Amino acid sequence: MTNLNHPETPKPAIRSVLVALMMAIFLGALDQTIVAVSMPAISAQFKDVSLLAWVISGYMVAMTVAVPIYGKLGDLYGRRKLMLFGMGLFTLASLFCGMAQSMEQLVLARIFQGIGAGGMISVSQAIIGDIVPPRERGRYQGYFSSMYAVASVAGPVLGGYMTEYLSWRWVFLINLPLGLGAFWVARRNLIGLPIPQRKPIIDYLGTLLMIIGLTALLLAITQVGQGHAWRSSEVLGLFACAVAVLAVFVWHERRAREPLLPMHLFTNRSALLCWCTIFFCSFQAISLIVLMPLRFQSVTGAGADSAALHLLPLAMGLPIGAYFAGRRTSITGRYKPQILTGALLMPISILGMAFSPPDATLLSSLFMLLSGIAGGMQFPTSLVGTQNSVEQKDIGVATSTTNLFRSLGGAVGVALMSALLLALLQDSSFAHLAGSSLMSEGHSGNVLLDGLNAAPGNAQNALRAELLVTFRHLLMVSAAVSLLGLAAAIAMPNRLLRGREHGAR
Repeated sequence: MTNLNHPETPKPAIRSVLVALMMAIFLGALDQTIVAVSMPAISAQFKDVSLLAWVISGYMVAMTVAVPIYGKLGDLYGRRKLMLFGMGLFTLASLFCGMAQSMEQLVLARIFQGIGAGGMISVSQAIIGDIVPPRERGRYQGYFSSMYAVASVAGPVLGGYMTEYLSWRWVFLINLPLGLGAFWVARRNLIGLPIPQRKPIIDYLGTLLMIIGLTALLLAITQVGQGHAWRSSEVLGLFACAVAVLAVFVWHERRAREPLLPMHLFTNRSALLCWCTIFFCSFQAISLIVLMPLRFQSVTGAGADSAALHLLPLAMGLPIGAYFAGRRTSITGRYKPQILTGALLMPISILGMAFSPPDATLLSSLFMLLSGIAGGMQFPTSLVGTQNSVEQKDIGVATSTTNLFRSLGGAVGVALMSALLLALLQDSSFAHLAGSSLMSEGHSGNVLLDGLNAAPGNAQNALRAELLVTFRHLLMVSAAVSLLGLAAAIAMPNRLLRGREHGAR
């Protein structure tokens, strides 16, 4: 019976669906990076620095919290409706961002934009789980990883040019033609996706508890990254709220008829270890994307445009690693060897970066490329491993939980590494420059760079040398954290993927 749903030549159908999904992933990922460059222009227009960090953080928090909800609703109602809703909301919110007349309006519009983006990213990857057998999925998830990579480089470059030559508003308005185009392609091509036959039961209390718990957790993490002390009453209060609410959420989910996040998934060893590897991989990747340009600028004195290009090897490595891992997974039917190779390569490449001077372009680029390849080998393969280890009815929620761990890893990575950088600077002769606003301007480090550039010649050189050592220590800590991802990869079962049964011996 299932064959009736597939056309005789399924490849073109999958290809047209893939185009729609890749556009959605690109749009959602682009808005994580494109805005950072325009932050000084936004703060200059609205003359409001207090809410500036929330232009980025509001988007990230909303997207992270929305992801698991979309996953469950997709399992209950079908994914086409959810995808079109996410795209529509994202595009409409982009218009409101571009038209904002105050910082409060901009942050609110960014939160709605993040809710839309959470749907686009989460539902896209679940749709591949619906239409492609696990054995073949690595290839397609590799294409998605390449979209993340392109967005991570295109974002700062596009954002810089548009802010410089047009206006910061175009950073958001560019989404209107892109979003409408993606909506049209998705509406046309996402026809014939499986629609669940079971009667939907919505876990309203679980949804509310998860929104409150995750938001409190992410707000606490974000505040630490913005320079608030771990022990401040505000941060501790948010952490306490998050722990209490999430504990009630877990208790409730174990008893709910149709739980938002089925707790039995966390007893699935294979899925749990895949989530651990993707958490630590994202921890490294996102913190490197934020901190490496800052290291390059502060130690070499280069401009923001050169710093964005400094990320190019990392962004090139991601699709290379994803393509190679996807092909190997498809051929061998096993995903663990690729995840393990990537997890082993990550600490080695980060240590290489720590001990190579930023101005040694070739050596630095080589280690950046290797860290990109390491990430690329883990991201799509961990998702494929998760989808393979759960039942078809849980594909959506398992995929969204993978994306939740990916987002949490990035948020925790940026917060911890930024907080550690602040702590290291407080202990150095740089302390008078490292105020609590160091990382607040879109994680661009403007206060650090302004203070550095204001120092006289000899003092500036001494400070640059001190910064080189500080960033070396920071990267050594990062390499040590990545060993936890390696431990999870080693403990992972070496399962054979379903699909292409004739190949599964």
